[in-house]
Amino acid sequence: MSRPADTVGRLLVRCPDRFGIVAAVSSFLSASGANILSLDQHTTATYDGTYFQRTEFALPSRDLDRLRAAFDSDVARHFAMDFTVTDTAAPKRIGILVSKIDHCLLDLLWRTQRGDLDVTVEVVISNHPDLAAAVASFGVPFVHVPVTPETKTDAEARQAELLAGLDLVVLARYMQIVSADLLAAVGAPMINIHHSFLPAFVGAVPYRQAKERGVKLVGATAHYVTEELDQGPIIEQDVVRVNHRHTAADLTRLGADVERSVLSRAVRWHCEDRVMRDGATTVVF
Repeated sequence: MSRPADTVGRLLVRCPDRFGIVAAVSSFLSASGANILSLDQHTTATYDGTYFQRTEFALPSRDLDRLRAAFDSDVARHFAMDFTVTDTAAPKRIGILVSKIDHCLLDLLWRTQRGDLDVTVEVVISNHPDLAAAVASFGVPFVHVPVTPETKTDAEARQAELLAGLDLVVLARYMQIVSADLLAAVGAPMINIHHSFLPAFVGAVPYRQAKERGVKLVGATAHYVTEELDQGPIIEQDVVRVNHRHTAADLTRLGADVERSVLSRAVRWHCEDRVMRDGATTVVF
């Protein structure tokens, strides 16, 4: 008889740092019959810091619920841990908010279709109808929810209804401010992408402004969404060098390339449980 496939789980831990955490976690997993596949850790200070740990393990059973309950009683309470245990075989369910600019959206859908992103895109919501056909070609539901100053409250209520129960929401160049009410109603993390000119060049034509000012770097930032606009904890950033020979159209093209890659890395890392928030910053394993 062949041996049943192992369950591969991920354990994320955050707690006040103290002696014995690694030993306690490792001993518990070993006693539970789990084989540790990888273990990453970080503490914010030599003493009295905050401790973070990400562990992947193989378990010769499907009973992660029992392991989760046992870890809570045997280890987590003793060390005052916040922790999660997830099954790597269950892809994260995500929703995407977008407006008219399509490069980040199509990149995420393409990577998902190819299996490069281990997620399921449950819905794409846009405040414009322009991208309906493009999204339909990937077999993903597209919902047009118009947003105006007069309809914003009702629109966000509809968005919250469509996004309920998802693991992550991605703002793939969604050109609307997300309110605190929507953040609370959705109850899932949100990741946003923007060019790294903020706050220097704001408005509809930042790359033209950048050309006029002679910028030497074009970049992008992916961050979690908070109530404070574009101030959430940063997950990933990248830049590409430019010079006087590049036109505004070149800067726009290069910027789109960076935005795509930065956003896809941020989404992948989040969905692989590699990102842990620490106040206004992040720990990325």
